[in-house]
Amino acid sequence: MTLIKSISGIRGTIGGTVGEGLTPLDIVKFTSAYGAWAVKKSGIKKIVLGRDARISGSMVNSLVVGTLQGLGIDVVDLGLSTTPTVEIAVPIEKAAGGIILTASHNPKQWNALKLLNADGEFISDADGKEVLEIAESSDFSYADVNDLGKVSTDKNYLKEHIDLILALPLVDKEAIAKANFNIVIDCVNSTGGIFVPALLKALGVKTVHQLYCEPDGIFPHNPEPLPENLTALSKEVVSKRADLGIAVDPDVDRLCFVCEDGNMFGEEYTLVTVADYVLKNTKGNTVSNLSSTRALRDVTENAGGEYFAAAVGEVNVVNKMKEVKAVIGGEGNGGVIYPELHYGRDALVGIALFLTHLAKYGKPVSHLRSTYPGYFISKNKITLTPEMDIDALLLKVEEKYKKQPYSTIDGLKIEFDKEWVHLRRSNTEPIIRIYSEGNSETVANNLANKIIADIKEILK
Repeated sequence: MTLIKSISGIRGTIGGTVGEGLTPLDIVKFTSAYGAWAVKKSGIKKIVLGRDARISGSMVNSLVVGTLQGLGIDVVDLGLSTTPTVEIAVPIEKAAGGIILTASHNPKQWNALKLLNADGEFISDADGKEVLEIAESSDFSYADVNDLGKVSTDKNYLKEHIDLILALPLVDKEAIAKANFNIVIDCVNSTGGIFVPALLKALGVKTVHQLYCEPDGIFPHNPEPLPENLTALSKEVVSKRADLGIAVDPDVDRLCFVCEDGNMFGEEYTLVTVADYVLKNTKGNTVSNLSSTRALRDVTENAGGEYFAAAVGEVNVVNKMKEVKAVIGGEGNGGVIYPELHYGRDALVGIALFLTHLAKYGKPVSHLRSTYPGYFISKNKITLTPEMDIDALLLKVEEKYKKQPYSTIDGLKIEFDKEWVHLRRSNTEPIIRIYSEGNSETVANNLANKIIADIKEILK
């Protein structure tokens, strides 16, 4: 059993003993801490709540609602929803914050409380630490019987979210409808099965083949939208002679595509492609995290903008986007953040912008993919002994490559012309994760192996 307490929320496997899994007592404890923090921070006694379709969702939802009521906080319960939908709803409802009950791409035994501030954005590092401190000290009290919170349900935010997307100047419903797309979707039996078909219908897409769209939480495959988990989608795209396939994760903040020939478009290129379209119509800067493909930088500079890198983590990307006034940003895991709508990863707005771009491009998806730089990212790790001083080790690697452009805002990233390697320490294990990118799999792997050899030499 696992329970992970981090600044962005609480996640764990359902069941087990208190403090070792995500048990009912843990759910109540951390909901109490967050609720107390949110009211203290904003002076508002209202929280927006939504969940994905995973099996434990109903149980966790009941505990969270009851706890918030017990704190004297009113709850706007969106029911089965998406992470970006809850993010949009928080400021509209003028709430103190929001909670999304989802373990994102993790398997069915996991669930989590994702925590939002009053802007509908993930809480900051400092705020997250304060929530954890409140939880550990049990620094909260509950309301008396006359002051219990009230619960209202709101099923209109599906339409609200879609209407806001349709109203965006860069979303062209007429062009999408005219393209007469034939699309297959894989929504991993979660809430994407509700939201993605509704969005496509609103965009004028008439032919949609639904794969795993029953929101019962019984994931038919590992829910992370990686190539090895999307083989059924790939086959269905080919058999249906579809123009493309679309896959989302359980809470609909990650997005990837399958080309008409069944090949993967590449989740790293979801953001690159959407950014290319946005930059063709809006001058400005872009942001992604340090472990994302260089292709976004290439596309941005070709459009006359400036690319900026942020530390890994959505809140870090959002903060950098605000700082540099980026018009588009996100993460290489298929996370598109379009501030014209809101500051959060949103697969739905990503779909609308991508389909508009594809409709105007007028050629197959595989052809569109071929217009972007062909980079490959290799992901490796090296396991060290628990007593190893990892920070000191990274400093030695930094010293060895000090003549190369490098960044230390999140671990150590070293650039070699258009190739790079990013070393990040794990917060929970004696591990250094090593991400490298080159113009081929061989180049990326060779770069990773070179750095791994350097580390082993230093350890001698």
